[in-house]
Amino acid sequence: MNADELRSKRIAVLLSGGVDSSVVVYELTQLGLHPNCFYIKIGPEEQEEWDCTSEEDLEMANAVARKYGCTLEVVDCHREYWDQVTRYTMEKVRAGLTPNPDVMCNRLIKFGAFHEKRGKDYDLIATGHYAQTERDGEGRKWLCTAPDPVKDQTDFLAQIDNWQLEKAIFPIGHYVKDEVRRIAEREHLVSAHRRDSQGICFLGKIDYNDYLRRYLGEQQGDVIELETGKKIGTHQGHWFHTIGQRKGLGLGGGPWFVVKKDIEANILYVSHGYTPPTAYSQHFLIRDFHSLNGVMPPVGEPITIKIRHTPEWHAATLETLNVERETLNDESHFSPLIVHSSQPIHGVAPGQFCVVYDAEHHRCYGSAEICL
Repeated sequence: MNADELRSKRIAVLLSGGVDSSVVVYELTQLGLHPNCFYIKIGPEEQEEWDCTSEEDLEMANAVARKYGCTLEVVDCHREYWDQVTRYTMEKVRAGLTPNPDVMCNRLIKFGAFHEKRGKDYDLIATGHYAQTERDGEGRKWLCTAPDPVKDQTDFLAQIDNWQLEKAIFPIGHYVKDEVRRIAEREHLVSAHRRDSQGICFLGKIDYNDYLRRYLGEQQGDVIELETGKKIGTHQGHWFHTIGQRKGLGLGGGPWFVVKKDIEANILYVSHGYTPPTAYSQHFLIRDFHSLNGVMPPVGEPITIKIRHTPEWHAATLETLNVERETLNDESHFSPLIVHSSQPIHGVAPGQFCVVYDAEHHRCYGSAEICL
């Protein structure tokens, strides 16, 4: 979309107080636009108990909006976040799965609840994600990767709906992170030197294990060495640990890696090296593939995939699993797919999202939950 087309649109910017969304405001104002800015409040309810950075974030967002003569409105999506994203996270973790709350936050909150409250009044919603979009010859809008492989965030956006993608624009998606930093420094933005946020979007300085403990409690279980079957320690609940985890196990004689979990028995299996066959998967099942624009990825042809937020894409192919619906024991609406990776991938865990791209890892088809 060119500058003239943008000037005819009503644009809302989701301004978080970080450097990326701050540069989004700068980029749009350089085109002669004065978008309305919105700060989405999704922080914890117990402000007196949780050390949250939301107050500092809001101050930064206000400063950037004032600098460019834009309005800033706070939109409270706290209840929607805790009713939808937190419930999703806790249910998945309790079941022994590995959820991604940030993926669901984009779909349900940033492009969901916000849209219902204020976004519906705007033609476009601009965010600071490192992603790009393009149209194909049939007019379909595609989510495309950013040139910065480390910061590319298409994996976090691969569950949004088609109508949400149609309204989304990513004004800094064509930059690499260092370029965004340099722009912020040159323009003397207050957020220029803020560190990138880490972990779940709403937690701020809150410890993730404290978050889990608050909602799931503790339940002591055994830690067993995979190769020998010997008990070497205890843990306080399988939900505090993920496949591939190395730190925080509290075991002597390490390093130890979590390579397997028995959810029903609340047992963690660990190994000295992250090399046991059970730690790697080359062929795994995904279900309920979510297409971003109605185009499904090709079956039997080269694609690339991601299973976590890393700079690497894995070459793979897909195969349709033809089974009777009654044997699936789930509520899937689409035929499951088998992912065949060209190489074994470590740390594949049920509940993660497998994000599917074309063979050149340029266009993103969408994503599906790993279930086996």
